[in-house]
Amino acid sequence: MAACKRLLLLYTGGTIGMQPSADGLAPASGFEARVREQQIEEGADHLPDWVFGELLPPIDSANMSQANWLAMVSAIRTGIEQDGCDAVLVLQGTDTLAYSAAALSFLLLGLPVPVVLTGAMLPAGVEGSDAWRNLFGAMRALHQGEATGVQVYFNDALMHGARVSKLRSDAFDAFTVLPRQRDSQRAGQIPKAIDYRQPRQPVSIAVLPFYPGIQAEHIGALLSSGVQALLLECYGSGTGPSDNAALLAALKHAHERGVVLAAISQCPQGHVEFGVYAAGSQLQSAGLVSAGGMTREAALGKLFSLLGAGLSQTEVEHWFSLDLCGERAD
Repeated sequence: MAACKRLLLLYTGGTIGMQPSADGLAPASGFEARVREQQIEEGADHLPDWVFGELLPPIDSANMSQANWLAMVSAIRTGIEQDGCDAVLVLQGTDTLAYSAAALSFLLLGLPVPVVLTGAMLPAGVEGSDAWRNLFGAMRALHQGEATGVQVYFNDALMHGARVSKLRSDAFDAFTVLPRQRDSQRAGQIPKAIDYRQPRQPVSIAVLPFYPGIQAEHIGALLSSGVQALLLECYGSGTGPSDNAALLAALKHAHERGVVLAAISQCPQGHVEFGVYAAGSQLQSAGLVSAGGMTREAALGKLFSLLGAGLSQTEVEHWFSLDLCGERAD
């Protein structure tokens, strides 16, 4: 965990750099100058030398997409391989920060430098904002030395990038890592087919919660839309409407034609274990693979990374079931 000597500060937009507009707060460029001015004003010390990168146009993180994640990966690789950076700090909005942290955790498997994401609940410059505290706090943490992998720095805490979730929208301690049961063997090594040098392509993934009254036609319409994977948010330990033969048949037929079906728990501290209830076993028989204790953000990012690398259904299910970077929780 060597101290960072040259940091890539990658700005993507978000509340941290927003400025007032006629329609309310909106993403704005020119954030590098504001950071350097604030660093001088605060006399901020114990910071690494840093270079600034910006993805244009800066976006509200509510508009985050797979294309933005791939652009982040490209910028990160350029900063490391061409500009000599030995750590990366990504700035983005908080609405999808946990999704980005999870996606980057899998898209950057094997990357030899640490990557940290942060943002703010209030824009920089607003009285009482957490923006500079989060930004300079993350920079100091990297300057002291962090392990490789992806983390989130927020409210003075570092959190695992593939296990963090946003639980609050009205306070500075918006992010947390909830305890979840470890359920899977850690992969012995990361194959080249899914490491950070592997090109990715956008893929079609859908997320759907089970709820009382869900019908086979609802799932059938979604599965017939061309999705390559469906992430089902199941009840409790991985159950669903097992008395609906048409629904189970729709899932089974989709799996047979190559759609990856994965299951997470709707419970914030839930854990999918199909064998506990017969209802869960029937979902497993229809082709669903368990995400164990993974969060929605982690499961979605992992599916994107695996499918985007061009892996087959069988390969995706194999690697999805293994712990690749600590995402399947402690």
